[in-house]
Amino acid sequence: MQKQALPTRPLVLASTSVYRRELLSRLGLPFETASPMVDETPLADETAAQTSLRLAIAKARALKGAFPDALLIGSDQVALLDGQQLGKPGTHERAVAQLTHMRGRTVEFHTAVALFDAASGQTSSATDITRVSMRNYSDAQIEHYLRREQPYDCAGSAKVESLGIAMIAAVESTDPTALIGLPLIALCNLLQQHGVEVL
Repeated sequence: MQKQALPTRPLVLASTSVYRRELLSRLGLPFETASPMVDETPLADETAAQTSLRLAIAKARALKGAFPDALLIGSDQVALLDGQQLGKPGTHERAVAQLTHMRGRTVEFHTAVALFDAASGQTSSATDITRVSMRNYSDAQIEHYLRREQPYDCAGSAKVESLGIAMIAAVESTDPTALIGLPLIALCNLLQQHGVEVL
């Protein structure tokens, strides 16, 4: 059995998200994680796609000083409904409001990934759009779900990788990992462009 080629330079995930860390670990590449400390507030008149891409790039570039020779991975996700961006609720009350507004409707999740070569200054990026149709769940089901899951750090308040799947009727996507927060299909392409072979 041939050994897998390892990255020639450090690989760093610019995130403290346990979901993104778990996703990246699926590729079997050694990597570090670090907090990028980026303000995630959307800019005025910025689309969901623009917000997610800008923040993914900003997160990757934010760690250049700490990792000057590394390949830095940044990712961000924005949920969109009726032209309104739905971020991480942060509180129970906001999560109730989000899920109530999303009930029986289709939400777009814009998930961007950026790979920044700190040595060369080159940035590559991609964005995935996943459409999620929500069930017509009741107020009581919203409460029951939130008390069990507490998804207050999740854009749109429903974690597809766990109990949140019960709130969802259908998912339309080209990359099943994008909805969890890190589009691995796109990331594999970006890594290959930078000389990192995953297989």
